[in-house]
Amino acid sequence: MITAIVGINWGDEGKGRMVDLLSEDYDIVARYQGGNNAGHTVINHLGKFILNLLPSGILRPDVVNIMGNGMVIDIEHLTGEIGRLEAAGVKVSPENLKISDRAVICLPYHVMQDCLEEERLGDAKYGSTRRGIAPVYGDKYLKKAIRMGDLLDKETLRKRLDGIVEWKNLTISGGYNAKPITADEVYDWLMKFGERFIPHITDTGIYLNEALKNGKTVMFEAQLGALRDIDFGIYPYTSSSSTIAAYAPIGAGIPGTKLDCSIGIMKAYSTCVGEGPFTAEMFGEEAEALRAAGGEYGAATGRPRRVGPFDVVASKYGVRVQGADFLALTKMDILSYLDKIPVCTAYEVDGKIVNEFPYGEDLVKAKPVIEYVDGWNCDISGCRTVEDLPKAAVDYVKYIEKAVGCKIKYVSVGAAREEYIVMD
Repeated sequence: MITAIVGINWGDEGKGRMVDLLSEDYDIVARYQGGNNAGHTVINHLGKFILNLLPSGILRPDVVNIMGNGMVIDIEHLTGEIGRLEAAGVKVSPENLKISDRAVICLPYHVMQDCLEEERLGDAKYGSTRRGIAPVYGDKYLKKAIRMGDLLDKETLRKRLDGIVEWKNLTISGGYNAKPITADEVYDWLMKFGERFIPHITDTGIYLNEALKNGKTVMFEAQLGALRDIDFGIYPYTSSSSTIAAYAPIGAGIPGTKLDCSIGIMKAYSTCVGEGPFTAEMFGEEAEALRAAGGEYGAATGRPRRVGPFDVVASKYGVRVQGADFLALTKMDILSYLDKIPVCTAYEVDGKIVNEFPYGEDLVKAKPVIEYVDGWNCDISGCRTVEDLPKAAVDYVKYIEKAVGCKIKYVSVGAAREEYIVMD
């Protein structure tokens, strides 16, 4: 079985929570894109963990975890992330964590460039996490990147850095008038944080192909959601990688492999971190109440998330581009305080009702069309079967299911591993 766990909306849908739950049935969990610009929050018997780079399967001792070639890896951040896990009793070793030799390293000058550009943009900024993601992906496609496999040949790496750093300073010092970087300081940083990962560096394509030949099951874990995809998202307010399920085999190292299943994750309401159009956004006291109820603050940045009702138009689009076979609906319990639950059922653009996700300026101009459905107004966090749920909660799930045109199989009613319901 080859499955992708992907986000339907803007990210922060609860993918880490669902990967942690479902990875019990898989041998391998592979991250295939992104860097440390988003966080997957997992709560289990060991505690609460925020994973920025590591696949969420790392919390299961029998699962092998892959960091694929489609990722960009800040090895200093990864060192700290592993240290926090090990302090909590989680084992991380070359046996359960394998890093693609083709994965790109996110260097300190990428973070510097990210921050300099956001400052230059001022009020027109993209809402970057300032962790170097756009610059490092830019360098990848400009063929100026350093990859994990380059750590295996230090002499060649050191020679190559001279040309790359000279080129990068054309932007850093020549463009932004910032202090130039040196090849020596970049090399020293790479040696300081890269040495420990040398035993983890693997040709993940060979590893995964052999695993599949031997009947192993693989789960691909996405970062962010469909609406942050570089091609299909709310460009330019997107991430710089492909968050789409179809990219998973490519970003993990096995481009010729076909998915058996795409599982889409979406919240029972809408959230968004960062800039860009967010048609269903709530404001004022209504927004504050939902944000407080859901604890809606970015796992990677701590920034307050923008919040709103469930967005049918955006979610239906996300289901389509992710090719979702079925869905998991997370944080249903958060809506328990509402007597009436708002839902964004359509958009209005220039006086016309729009049911398909718009492009460009039409999306910027779009206004939400809101309908209300009955709430259940009681605590559902203890429910473990469909029969335990109040009728209004079941009706809400069915309403969303019909609206987006895809079956909802899982509903989470709490953050802990066991706090979910199978809707079959």
